[in-house]
Formats: sequence, structure tokens, C-alpha cells
Amino acid sequence: MSLTSEDADPSEQRAVARGAAAGSVPNRVTFDRYELNRILNLYGRMVADGEWRDYSIDFLKERAVFSVFRRSSEVPLYRIEKDPRLARKQGMYSVISATGLILRRGHELERVLLVIDRKLAVV
Repeated sequence: MSLTSEDADPSEQRAVARGAAAGSVPNRVTFDRYELNRILNLYGRMVADGEWRDYSIDFLKERAVFSVFRRSSEVPLYRIEKDPRLARKQGMYSVISATGLILRRGHELERVLLVIDRKLAVV
């Protein structure tokens, strides 16, 4: 017994169509669990200090961007970017200020985030 297209289960046809559509989606650069955990820990501390209030995450084809805002209606104070194309050159992580100035770039996220993760020293 052979099944024609009229005899096939409609849910199977939708599943095949979803699989074909999912294969056409281009790969996106994302933050892995460790990177996102480190960034959100920093974000939580800065929110507790009252310096930051909002954030956004963009997963683009060539890079992933975590933007930090003082108010959601403004431009981001900082952008933390991951660009794998620069992994063997200057480092894939960078912190960019609101003016577009690259504050720090490197191969390790911990060291790059130190530029905005200043600890206050008691003198």
C-alpha cells in the first residue's frame, strides 16, 4: 500500500515543512551559558547600585551584542560584543561606549569586562 499526498497525515506534512524551513535559517552568533552568566552577574550588580536599568540582547549573523541602558529610551551606555571573526586577531570580545569608542578588546571575556566592572577601593 502506498500513500499519496492526499492520504498522508497533515501533521507530518507540517513537520516536514518546519524542518525544511528550519534548515534555511542562517546560523547566528550567540553567547554561551558561561558568557551570559558572567555578563548578567555584572548587570545585576550595576542594577543594584542604581547605575543601569535596562538591557537588550541581539543575536546577529556575524556577532552577538549585549547592550546596557540607563533608561530604555536612550542610546546604550555600553555594548558588549562577541565577534568570532576577530577571534584570532584582536580578540572576539569588545566593550564599546555610547560614543562608539572601543574601550577594551580581547580574547577573554573576564578581562574585557574589567573596564566597566570597577571595584571601589576604600582608601
